[in-house]
Amino acid sequence: MWKIYFEVYDFLVRFVPGHARRATIRRKELYDYRKKYNALKRALPQAEFKHVRVIKGGWNIGFIVDNKYVCKIRKYYDKNTPVEKVMREKRITDAFAPIVPLRIPHIEIITSDGYTFYKYDFIPGKNLNRFSLKTITENGWRWGKQLAEFIDAMHNADPAEIADLKSGDGDGWNHNDICNNIIVDKKTMDIIGLIDWEYSGWGKLDTEFNNCTAFSKKMKDSGIEVAIQLEYHAKQKKRTNK
Repeated sequence: MWKIYFEVYDFLVRFVPGHARRATIRRKELYDYRKKYNALKRALPQAEFKHVRVIKGGWNIGFIVDNKYVCKIRKYYDKNTPVEKVMREKRITDAFAPIVPLRIPHIEIITSDGYTFYKYDFIPGKNLNRFSLKTITENGWRWGKQLAEFIDAMHNADPAEIADLKSGDGDGWNHNDICNNIIVDKKTMDIIGLIDWEYSGWGKLDTEFNNCTAFSKKMKDSGIEVAIQLEYHAKQKKRTNK
């Protein structure tokens, strides 16, 4: 859907008078989509680019290429952005990949035409939030337990290699955008992955619980947050009683 939108919009911009005005529209409204897409094609000569989907959310625009790779870049990419800022998501996912019980993106940094992209392998499955309210409710306790195990592993870990990224008042590490980024295996109906770590950071446990449902009415109505919290606190109690 988004690819068609960008393709049509980019075509129509050709008819806007004035080079500077066209450039401004492409930068502000289209995030320089065409330039980034062409740069990505040059960066991945091994990819066929037969089937490309465009995704848009948060700070980033992204391309899913041939259902093999996901490549993301900041919407308003500034070539003067410090490398440390661009690398932040990679550093966090690298730190938590061996700790958490779900698959998370293994990010590679690739550069092309002055742009820096995050690239990782596409995780096949269905976004949990695309299931019906009935299905989410029916699987609420099962999925709640899996998410509780993830939150327990992440929030109570303190990787030394990202200690410098801690900021603000918090009591542990959060993904901070669980709600819309849960990947479910359609055959087993198990949660297998968690994507889009751009908002992850040091924060409060209650914030993580809230963000499991904050951005989806279906998730709120399903009652899954209750399952997540009860399963999480049951794990904590069991650990304390050992």
